Amino acid sequence: MTAGITRGRRRSVLGGLVAPLPLLAGFAAVAVAAAPMSHPGGGTRSWWRRNENMRADAQAARDAAAQAFYELDSAQRDVRISVETVKAVDTSPLARRAVGEFDDLSRRVDEVSSAYIAALDAHDLDADGLETGAAARARRELDQARQQLQRTKGELEAYHRTLEPLLGRAESELARVVPAVERAKQALLAATAALDAVREAGLRADDMAARLAALAPELTRLNEGAGRHGVQETLRRADDVLRRAEAVRGEAEHLPERAREVDRRVVSLRTRMQALETRAGTLDPTLSELRRRFSAECWQDLQRVPRQTAESVAAARARVDEAAVARDEQRWADATAALATARALLNTSDGAVAAVGERLRQLTEVERDPKAEIERTRFTVRDAQRLAMTGRSAPDPRHAAPLDAAVERLDRAVAGLTGRHPDYWHFLQETAAVRETAARVVQRIREDMGTGGR
Repeated sequence: MTAGITRGRRRSVLGGLVAPLPLLAGFAAVAVAAAPMSHPGGGTRSWWRRNENMRADAQAARDAAAQAFYELDSAQRDVRISVETVKAVDTSPLARRAVGEFDDLSRRVDEVSSAYIAALDAHDLDADGLETGAAARARRELDQARQQLQRTKGELEAYHRTLEPLLGRAESELARVVPAVERAKQALLAATAALDAVREAGLRADDMAARLAALAPELTRLNEGAGRHGVQETLRRADDVLRRAEAVRGEAEHLPERAREVDRRVVSLRTRMQALETRAGTLDPTLSELRRRFSAECWQDLQRVPRQTAESVAAARARVDEAAVARDEQRWADATAALATARALLNTSDGAVAAVGERLRQLTEVERDPKAEIERTRFTVRDAQRLAMTGRSAPDPRHAAPLDAAVERLDRAVAGLTGRHPDYWHFLQETAAVRETAARVVQRIREDMGTGGR
């Protein structure tokens, strides 16, 4: 039903529902007074009554048609709301077909409404001297208009019932929109509050501020609603805004702690550098003792440790200084990367410095009592051999072969301990390799036991 018809005619039509009965009664009295006296059983009074009865019937038809028009208009508004709901959510072929059917129905509504208004405008049922024939025609046309209006209303109601499954799904989808949009807005508010708190703490957080500002157009589109952008697009946008706003909020809330952590790491690494420099001061005496007491093969791989340590400490100090500058400029990613590099350099140097002292300790022990190392290694091999014979009359060749080779390797290492300055470092490397071989065999045997020897 066109908006022009609905707005332009509804008031005049609804006005016909409350006809001024006192005025009609007065008009009847005047008509009686003005009419010539009729004879008993005469025709004048009978004619006037018939005329008034026809007028009343026509007015009743007018009122009934007006009521039917109002009900059709209300039904069309209700159905239109449902159709718009489905249209905003569902783009399936079934939904598009349903929307097309409503367009056809709306044209039918316009047609019957126009016919009703034409019938209403064609007859002035309140006019003086309304003829009986005119009243009868008005009644017939208005009855026909009412019937068409009622039939069309029935068609609308039947169509509305077929729309219910689509409408139910659409309403379920729409029910998700409001809370989703609200969650996105609350996330934006929380992110803004977190960013304000960061700035009050003296941290700029420019990157986060820019990311938050980029969400402003998205918020505008959310406010425009699903009616303009569609339900699925609105839900997707709300989820995206929520995710991005929560990311900003999370980073903002952790930024003060991140700044404190960078400060702690800068202090900690500078302390480590000082400690490493102090320990590096003992390298020369340790290396001197190694050179004095043991063959070159035992210490020559350690000669560059002091220089490498000094270079690593200098590089680490430069990285820590870079991190401190990046922290002041609030370039957090750069600060974190520089600190990680410094830490890796110091870890390597720590290990190298520790290796020099550990080498002297190991060589001193084996020089004093090489038999302890030999016996420890033989015990490991014998223990593996016993396990290989468990439940067997002969060992599995896969186990026996590496163990036999390990025994031979140990014997060669022991035989190499000759001369004034034996290569104790080579001896220690060989015994460690033998123990590692025995450990691998033990692991293989246990795996075979667990799988039934397969």
